[in-house]
Amino acid sequence: VSYLNELHNVTSLQIAQYKSNLFSQLSVAGKNILELGVGTGPNLKYYASADGVNVIGVDPNIYMEEYSRAAATSAGLPSSNFTFRRGVGEALPAEDGSMDAVIGTLVLCSVKDTDMALREIKRVLKPGGLYLFIEHVAAADGSFLLLVQGALDPLQQFVADGCHLTRKTAENIKEAGFSSLSLNAVRLSSAYIVSPHVYGVAYK
Repeated sequence: VSYLNELHNVTSLQIAQYKSNLFSQLSVAGKNILELGVGTGPNLKYYASADGVNVIGVDPNIYMEEYSRAAATSAGLPSSNFTFRRGVGEALPAEDGSMDAVIGTLVLCSVKDTDMALREIKRVLKPGGLYLFIEHVAAADGSFLLLVQGALDPLQQFVADGCHLTRKTAENIKEAGFSSLSLNAVRLSSAYIVSPHVYGVAYK
């Protein structure tokens, strides 16, 4: 159980290079950004220092507000430019077409309805707005790893806040109806059970 509970921490370290690459493509100065599953704010250091950026951090856990606010301050974001809102991916607390970008890293594994969350992401994005994502996904059909993931999936959901190991999130994103999509599939060298990942940018 303790090993499963540490999987997200391990993968967060492993995907740092992918985050750096992705966020380097994000021009957020003066823009409105919504981060889904903001948690303790580990992504804020990559983008929150831009001039005039406004960030809405969404998380179902109200106790994450203190930590994400501290991370925003540490990243150089004025407190007036950061808003924490308790919410879930299936009902984002933002107006239609109000966001220049939505950021989500390792969050679609734990929403209750992946397709609904993606519809919500599209709803809050402005035309031409972008969705930046990194997600762990199910292993290839017929692989031994997929069998292992399937066996451990119920336990993973129990110990890791509803995280699913066998979701084909790349397919959900491809079928969500974004106007364009850049998606990369990678396999991490460690964290065997969650080694398959996808990352990229989708445009509304």
